[in-house]
Amino acid sequence: MRLACLNLRHAAGRFLVTAAGVAGAVFLMTLQGSILVGFLRAGSKLIDAAGSDLWITARGIPCFEFPAPLESRLADIAHSVRGVASTARICVRTAQFKRRDGNQQLVTIVGAEDGVDKSFPVPGAQDAPDSTYPEAVLIDRSSVEALDVSTLPADVEINGRRARVVGEASGFSTFLGTPYVFSSYRNAARHLGLDAEQTMYILARVDPPADVESVKRALQARLSNVDVWTRDEFARRSRLYWLTQTGAGGAILTAALLAFVIGLAIVSQALFASTMEHLEEFATLRALGASKAFIVRTILFQSLICGVAGYGTAVLAAMGLLQPLQEAIPWIYTPWWLPMLMFVPTCVMCGLASVLSVRAALTVDPARVFRA
Repeated sequence: MRLACLNLRHAAGRFLVTAAGVAGAVFLMTLQGSILVGFLRAGSKLIDAAGSDLWITARGIPCFEFPAPLESRLADIAHSVRGVASTARICVRTAQFKRRDGNQQLVTIVGAEDGVDKSFPVPGAQDAPDSTYPEAVLIDRSSVEALDVSTLPADVEINGRRARVVGEASGFSTFLGTPYVFSSYRNAARHLGLDAEQTMYILARVDPPADVESVKRALQARLSNVDVWTRDEFARRSRLYWLTQTGAGGAILTAALLAFVIGLAIVSQALFASTMEHLEEFATLRALGASKAFIVRTILFQSLICGVAGYGTAVLAAMGLLQPLQEAIPWIYTPWWLPMLMFVPTCVMCGLASVLSVRAALTVDPARVFRA
C-alpha cells in the first residue's frame, strides 16, 4: 500500500489524469443509470399511483399507454366476486389539445373514477381552484410550457370540446412527448368519444382479509376473456415492455456499457504507462526477492486508489449536476442507492485495468537491474 502511494505521488500528473478518467466514466454510468431508472419508473408511474390491488385489462395489453376496449359491464361482474371491495374504471387515449395560440399539441388524456386512489391525479381530489367545474382537467407541472398554460384557470379545447385547466399535478411527466392531461372518467370519455358500454381498464380493490392472489384467480376464472394482473405484475409488465420492445432501454444500457469501456481504456492506458515508467523499480524488487503476490498487490492498490479518487469526484459532480438536469428532463430519477451501486463497477473497472500492468511487471527480467 505504501509503495503504491509513493508511485502515484511520484507521478502525480498521471494519477490526476487517471482519476479524472475514472470520474468521467463513473459520472456517465451514473447519468445513464439515472436515465434508465427514471425511464422504468415513468413507464409504470400511473399504475403505481392508482393504488388498486388488481387490474383487469383486455388480452395482451403490454403497458398502460396502449389500451384496448373492454365491456364496461365487467366492472359490475368483478364487483360481485367475493373478496372485491370496490371497482373503478380508467380510460386513456391520445387527443388533440388546442393551445391558446391556436397550435395543436398531441396529449394523452387519462380519466379515472373516484374509486381510484387519491394519489392518482383526478380533478376534485386535489385542492385546485374551481375543481368542481364540470369540464375540469389537470396537467402535470412539467407540461405547462408545452401546453402554453401559464395562468390558471385556463380555457382550452380537447378534441374540439371545451375544457378548463384548473390545477397542476406533479411527478407525472412522460418521456413519450405527449403530456398527460387528467380528468374525471365521465369527462375523459366525452372528450375521447368513448361508448358508454365500453371502458379500457377496470381496477379492483380487495377487502383486507381476502388474499389478493386468491381473488385474482377467482376473477380470472369468472372473466375468462380478459387478463387479470396484480398491480406489481402489471407495473413490471409495462416496464419490461418499454425496456425490451421499444429499443430505448437497449440504447440506454449500451451507452452505460460504452462509458464503462471508455473508462476501462483510460485507466488501463494510464496504469500501463505508469508501470512501464517504474519497470526498473519492479525489476529491483524482483531481484531483491519480492514475491509475485507483492507486485500484484502493489499495482492493484494503485488502480484502486485511482478508482476511489475518481469515484468520489464523480459522486460530488453527480450531486451537483444531476439536479439541474432533472429540472430540464423531469422524469430522470436518481435514487439514493444508485451512486453507491456505481462503486462496484468502478472497482471491477480498475481491477481489469490493472491486468496489463501486472503482466508487464511480472514478466520483467530481474537481471536487467545489473545491466549497464
